[in-house]
Amino acid sequence: MCSCVFTKPSFAQEQVGLWMKFDKSFTSQKVYDNPLYDVEKMEVHLTSPSGRKKQVNGFWDGGALWRFRFAPDELGTWTYTTVCSDESNKGLHRVNGSFTSVPHQSKLAIYTKGSITRPKGSYHLAHADGTPFFYVAGTAWNGPLKSTDEEWCTYLEHRARNYYSVIQFATTQWRGADANRLGQVAFEGSGKIRINPAFFQHLDKKIDEINRYGLVAAPVLLWALPFADGRELNPGYYLPDPDAILLARYLVARYGGNQVIWILGGDGQYEYHYEQRWKNIGRGVFGELQHPGVVSLHPYGSSWIGDEYANEEWLDIVGYQSGHNNDEKTVTWITEGPVVKGWQQLPPKAIINMEPCYEEIFFKIADRDVRNASYWSLFATPVAGIAYGANGIWSWLRPGETILNHEDATGTHPWYESINFQGSMQVGYLSAFFQQLEWWRLRPANELLAMQPGIEEPHQFVSLLKAPDYSTILAYIPEKSTARIFNRAGYTYEGKWFNPVSNRYTKASLLVKQGIIEAKPPTGNDMILVLKKSKRQE
Repeated sequence: MCSCVFTKPSFAQEQVGLWMKFDKSFTSQKVYDNPLYDVEKMEVHLTSPSGRKKQVNGFWDGGALWRFRFAPDELGTWTYTTVCSDESNKGLHRVNGSFTSVPHQSKLAIYTKGSITRPKGSYHLAHADGTPFFYVAGTAWNGPLKSTDEEWCTYLEHRARNYYSVIQFATTQWRGADANRLGQVAFEGSGKIRINPAFFQHLDKKIDEINRYGLVAAPVLLWALPFADGRELNPGYYLPDPDAILLARYLVARYGGNQVIWILGGDGQYEYHYEQRWKNIGRGVFGELQHPGVVSLHPYGSSWIGDEYANEEWLDIVGYQSGHNNDEKTVTWITEGPVVKGWQQLPPKAIINMEPCYEEIFFKIADRDVRNASYWSLFATPVAGIAYGANGIWSWLRPGETILNHEDATGTHPWYESINFQGSMQVGYLSAFFQQLEWWRLRPANELLAMQPGIEEPHQFVSLLKAPDYSTILAYIPEKSTARIFNRAGYTYEGKWFNPVSNRYTKASLLVKQGIIEAKPPTGNDMILVLKKSKRQE
């Protein structure tokens, strides 16, 4: 049996812990033919104990059942009233009530520090209390759709234990899964869709489990890839704008009480003639109505959305995808491409590679490629986070199965073996490594390199980060070569090497001459040089 069964706190009726999900049901006096269209509005207006006003959408959950979900951010008694476009329906319109947000015993950061936000003027995410939040995502697109309860618990426990903080996943049928494990689809039709509440009731439990392990849920609302086989399954590609907006708003209403980071579109092409469409969708879903959680877009391979979308007020994460290659072209795109050249021209927002190369994909990506892509990406912009994927995990592959609308998967390891791949574990080491630093202060600093071996050999590209006051400098050295770094501040530094393969530190021998710090890695694999200003100077 699944060992992760969660026992709800023994609160009195209409009480909920701070930052936890309050779930309130209503019984409609009418059963509508297609509630998504027949009920234009079902809003819930809330007043906090201190008098602040908030507003969320209610949603239909089958038959005469409607709900609203909300995570309170303030202790005390909250009051609410419902507003329905069908004013004659007294089960949904002008229903008044209250609930109390109370202290709880949870030690999970998502409940003690609060929901994820993007501080204004910052390049990183943070909890509501201001604590920086390092985005390290496990990509399990099919996980909630295909997994059993026990499988899902096994995966989440592994990710939480290994310092991941976010789980990325699909929320409807899409090119990688034409139905969930029970054969259900999220909706039917196009032009006027019909929601299937049973599909989402199955998904509810999987999303709740993500939060119960202290992880943040990152649901893709509208998968959007327009190029590959199976695109007729991708709602972000084929649904008309009004349907796409209604479906996404439904999902935001349904999962807004969870601790979430929204991925509005998945694997999409958002530029060129698609640009206005996705701006319309983003504004339609997130532009006016208050919503919990920060918002991102996940683009297709070797693309980013900075130039087109960075000024959209609803967008908090400027996402990009470097893709699934390890060739020189891809390496150069990560280390010297449009993201590196363009981020300083954008208003401050978190910038994250949401899909570096997946381990074992096309049987050519190994742990070294995963580490290279991950560290190069983190060193390319102000540090905010990274994602990890494996070919057998995103597809939730089991023995004897093939991956829908993808390359032949024969020989690919199943998900439960892939979670222990070296790259999978090493991204956990990466997370723990950065969280020992004030990572949110670090900025790219390749101008400090006295010599860049990556000019001639892209796979040898050395990347630097520094704190604004030069008190900390990091150098990622992908192949064994002497690091030569200008000592612009003139400090005396203490150095150590972090080995991203073994997760171990060793002391670094530093040679300083003519204002340049030299250090040679002790091993042949990639290494990170950590320079810290000597405490004797403080």
